[in-house]
Amino acid sequence: MSEVTELEDQVGGAEGEPEEEPTPAPKPTSPYDLPGDWYVIHSYSGYENKVKANLETRIKSMHMEDRIFEVHIPMEDVVEIKNGKKVTVPRKVFPGYILVRMILDDDSWYAVRNTPGVTGFVGGNNKPTPLSRREVERFLGVKEEAEQVKPRFKPAWEVGESVRVVTGPFADFNGIIEDINLDQSKVTVLVNIFGRDTPVELGFEDIQKN
Repeated sequence: MSEVTELEDQVGGAEGEPEEEPTPAPKPTSPYDLPGDWYVIHSYSGYENKVKANLETRIKSMHMEDRIFEVHIPMEDVVEIKNGKKVTVPRKVFPGYILVRMILDDDSWYAVRNTPGVTGFVGGNNKPTPLSRREVERFLGVKEEAEQVKPRFKPAWEVGESVRVVTGPFADFNGIIEDINLDQSKVTVLVNIFGRDTPVELGFEDIQKN
């Protein structure tokens, strides 16, 4: 056997097919399948972002990145009517609560529990209870589903509330909201016309609070 033939045998042939690169494993689509467990901690309402920043700084300074992986404030987009226009604004799903993905041991517990602004773990400070898969996916969503989520509309008014009509033939009339249809972005308002309460269907942009 010649040296060339021997070399070709060793490398799989001079014109042999290149070796296939291993296919990377797909990333988990559920946040529940990521390393660690998810725990919920209490904080003072309105200070969630500050507590999150405090905890993330503490994780780095204490070199806990291998046990405390993620600090998350669940948010959702809601649609509100402001100045007669629909605007999408972020809202905290659970004011006063923060989710932490971590491997729980004495050191990681101490790091989280003693972060300024943290008032305790949900499920008991001594032995916190991690969230179940169903809870994690409900609070954090699954990637494929999360892309299809539409902003939730949050009406600025309620049934029985007095509003003023700002557009159309009934502009400047006052009325009482009788029904709210979120799917169609419409309301039924009882407007006093010629001394009688008459139901009038209007769009969300047609009314304002008195």
